[in-house]
Amino acid sequence: MNKLKDKVAIVTGASKGIGAGVARQLAADGAKVVVNYASSKSAADRVVADIQAAGGDALAVAADVTKRHEVELLVQTAISTFGRLDIVVNNSGIYQFARIEETTEELYRKQFDINVLGTLLVVAAAAPHLGSGGSIINISSNVTRVFPAESAIYTGTKGAVDAITGVLAQELGPRGIRVNAVNPGLVETDGTHAAGVIGSEFQRWNEGQTPLGRIGQVRDIAPIVCYLASDDARWVTGEVILASGGMR
Repeated sequence: MNKLKDKVAIVTGASKGIGAGVARQLAADGAKVVVNYASSKSAADRVVADIQAAGGDALAVAADVTKRHEVELLVQTAISTFGRLDIVVNNSGIYQFARIEETTEELYRKQFDINVLGTLLVVAAAAPHLGSGGSIINISSNVTRVFPAESAIYTGTKGAVDAITGVLAQELGPRGIRVNAVNPGLVETDGTHAAGVIGSEFQRWNEGQTPLGRIGQVRDIAPIVCYLASDDARWVTGEVILASGGMR
């Protein structure tokens, strides 16, 4: 499919997990993709190699989304390389659950800086370069609907992302720029494996609460992002799309 032909996309945190799957799907749908990473150059290079092997066009670019000058350089690199910018996927994010008694300034600042400040800085840098038809997609989480215990900080960050999505849709809409969020449920990724979630009681609880009876896969999320990036979603903005197999 080429529904994103001639479009240029930035995907933050795209060296692995949902971000990598989104980058690959955007490229498969015809977009040129900037694969952003914070530290894992080798993983980002593998995503780029996969895209190129499939006939797509991609570039890996390092940038810490919590640093304005690095984000601005990321955007400028996309434009200088591919000539334009049409799609921004704010996927960079971290999570660390902790009991409320274990809350610290460090836990708060790290998660809010990456998940919330990072989203704001990327949009601030990208918005001046997005024309009418531009699309911003924020990757949030269904924790804003199910409120799991010991997730006060993380859920707080994603609640902020949902609210920011609505505000930016109002602010950027008059310029023809759409802003939406996708809120996945639990998804099997390298990260959820490394965190010990896969095969855990938490996974089993999720499956028991999900009408479709399983946790998500990256392939369940990436096409939704690509739909929102495409002209098929030209009349969709300010939406928070729950992608959790019905868990809410």
